[in-house]
Amino acid sequence: MSLPGRTLEVMCPMHLQIGSDGRVRGAGPTLRKLTGERRLAGVPFDEVIDIYRPKRVRNLRDLRALEGRKLQLRLRNGPGRALKGLAMPDGEGGVLLNLSFGIGVVEAVRSHALTSTDFAVTDLAIDMLYLVEAKSAAMEASRTLNLRLQGAMLAAEQRAYTDSLTGLQNRRGLDRALQRLVRAAERFALLHVDLDFFKQVNDTRGHAAGDRVLQRVGQIMLEVTRREDLVARIGGDEFVILLAGVTDRTRLAELCERLVGRIEQPIALDTEVCRISASIGIVRSDPEMASFSDTKTLLGRADTALYTAKRNGRAQYAFHEDGPPKAAL
Repeated sequence: MSLPGRTLEVMCPMHLQIGSDGRVRGAGPTLRKLTGERRLAGVPFDEVIDIYRPKRVRNLRDLRALEGRKLQLRLRNGPGRALKGLAMPDGEGGVLLNLSFGIGVVEAVRSHALTSTDFAVTDLAIDMLYLVEAKSAAMEASRTLNLRLQGAMLAAEQRAYTDSLTGLQNRRGLDRALQRLVRAAERFALLHVDLDFFKQVNDTRGHAAGDRVLQRVGQIMLEVTRREDLVARIGGDEFVILLAGVTDRTRLAELCERLVGRIEQPIALDTEVCRISASIGIVRSDPEMASFSDTKTLLGRADTALYTAKRNGRAQYAFHEDGPPKAAL
């Protein structure tokens, strides 16, 4: 019985018709797509396909001997992907060979941009493709949701440790970093900075102007410190700077003088300028000198040094338990 070509194309879109002379008489549309729409009619079948299991097929007689058995083959001029095949006589001395992708259907679909129209409507591959696509869509949606949740969690955590006015770390961020340094027994210095004459800015120019001054001071602190240092606003006009790995007095004194000098420069407020200064209390933590294991003690000693500087005049810095404060030059 001979089937019309249209029937074969719809029911077996990956078929190959081989005549009694061993040459290709026709091919299904999906098979033609895989071969790059190469003209197959009249070409010897062994130049189109390479059948290697259950044994090598070299001619039509070898192929007929394998009728009804599962074949494994490759397209010679197409992708090197293995295909499955089933050969049956066509009743006219030739062979009708029907092919499939087997478990490689998903990869084939992606590689050749195949759609459901490239398969017979009764092919289970269509159902599998729907399941694969549904799973892929669900996994992508889940991945997107997870990324959004992670981003939201990171943003929320960042907000929890950030001062909303200046963008610096807040007291929680400072405590976290300070505890980490203390636990690791690292050398570091803590600078407690309090602005001088800031209250006058708030009283005479308003809180909006005061906020701009605080933002400018935060920017200055970031500019004079290193990227790995931590700058925090812990309330009002109080700031803390953590300097990991730095305990040298000379280096700290130079930093304080540079910081005070920058803060004392006029700050523009619309058509006017304002002038403030800063006092700084310094405490050093060095396991080889005197390891302060209590963060509360460290902050308390820095606060004591700060008020030592303030009692002896403005624009000064003082080291904890180091005697009279030093005036910034």
